[in-house]
Amino acid sequence: MTLSKAETPFPQGQVSAALLAWYDRNARRLPWRAGPDEAADPYRVWLSEIMLQQTTVAAVKPYFAAFTTRWPTVEALAAAEESAVMAAWAGLGYYARARNLIACARVVAADHGGHFPDEEAALRALPGLGRYTAAAVAAIAFGRRAVVVDANVERVVARLFALSDPLPGARDSLYALADSITPDMRAGDFAQAMMDLGATICTPRNPACAICPLRDGCAAARTGTTEAFPVKAAKKAKPVRRGTAFWLERDGTVLLVRRPAKGLLGGMMALPTGEWTAADPGLAGAPTEAQWRPAGTVSHIFTHFALELAVVVARGDAEGIWWPIERIEQAGLPTIFAKAAASAQSVDP
Repeated sequence: MTLSKAETPFPQGQVSAALLAWYDRNARRLPWRAGPDEAADPYRVWLSEIMLQQTTVAAVKPYFAAFTTRWPTVEALAAAEESAVMAAWAGLGYYARARNLIACARVVAADHGGHFPDEEAALRALPGLGRYTAAAVAAIAFGRRAVVVDANVERVVARLFALSDPLPGARDSLYALADSITPDMRAGDFAQAMMDLGATICTPRNPACAICPLRDGCAAARTGTTEAFPVKAAKKAKPVRRGTAFWLERDGTVLLVRRPAKGLLGGMMALPTGEWTAADPGLAGAPTEAQWRPAGTVSHIFTHFALELAVVVARGDAEGIWWPIERIEQAGLPTIFAKAAASAQSVDP
């Protein structure tokens, strides 16, 4: 997609000048963000960017504080037990990020002397760093010119240029537009300014256009169609899978298992469960024969499917990890199994 001069909302350089002036006055104070006179810490930038994927700032803050207290450097994280990191990540979701976090830390410690590469291409070669994350780290941590596009930036750019092509198909066009307004200097500040603008002013609903520093040049604002952008293709309904979570008690403890390292929720502690299929699996996959009693149903939305877990409870014995029920919150259960545990404890087995 190309834009004519008439369609281009701002002259070259005016977007960045206006936005950076606004950012200098209004930048959010975030625990991973360097202050005006501070050098950015690449470890903290990288860690925050991994945590913030598909997650809110409010949700990430306590996890970031806990991680940086426990593992203050990339070398410390690289030396950590994988099970400890996975448990500390529990509840943040998208657990492949945690596995990639450990793998990346170990590569940086072993192959790069504990220092992150400062070039976007080299960053992309690290485990778990895709197009967005590598660009964000290069720009924010090292001041490299890089085109940084997250969901907030997508929204700002789509509105600024009134991009009518639907996402995700128009993503390459959107990157080209973002590239056209990214400055050579202060690229990191510009990226963070775009994120802040999208998070605080150019919000999905009820954007505060009246106080937006880019209002005069925003194509969508000029036509009063701000909330029509970005245009998104219709979502397909997610398939539903069903399964059973087994809560087996013995002398004040409950049976837990560690899921296989690879695959969904890999390496996490969990309740025993059978296969997740389109049909109701019943008691298939039970850890032992017992008088199983129903304890409700819990659900969770994963990236590619929705899951409904029937929870059943019983007393008995089986091979596995026996965890004190009074400390179940310390087991680091993923959200779906934490829900199942809460449901199970409402019923006497």
